[in-house]
Amino acid sequence: MERWKKRSGHLEDYLLKNEKANMSKVVKEGTKNSKLASLDYEVLKYDETLDLSVLKIQLHTGRHHQIRVQLSSRNHSIYGDQKYGGRGHGKQITLWAYQLRIMHPVRKEEMIFTSLPEKNGSWKILEGINELSS
Repeated sequence: MERWKKRSGHLEDYLLKNEKANMSKVVKEGTKNSKLASLDYEVLKYDETLDLSVLKIQLHTGRHHQIRVQLSSRNHSIYGDQKYGGRGHGKQITLWAYQLRIMHPVRKEEMIFTSLPEKNGSWKILEGINELSS
């Protein structure tokens, strides 16, 4: 966990979307048309050799490119993210929504869908992490 100062935390920023460039950026509070972006993170694993971390993110808002922008603004770009400065040029972005929780519209019961990537290529770093399945 060398690269992260804290094992877990809360990030809050104001984001401004640039429609023409299809990008967003962190701006000062009060900037016209900016929107609050909020998330919690937990570092599940840090691989010192690769200098890569696996994070578990809990979104509180759903802003345009939110995770990518908030992490990049703190010099923690997502591997393979060409748009926001990630390493791994030519690689697929290693951002994965592994769990979706929704309320069934009729039965009013919580439904949980889980999917994990194959642990190969860029995703090999997931080996040995059990926290994702909970």
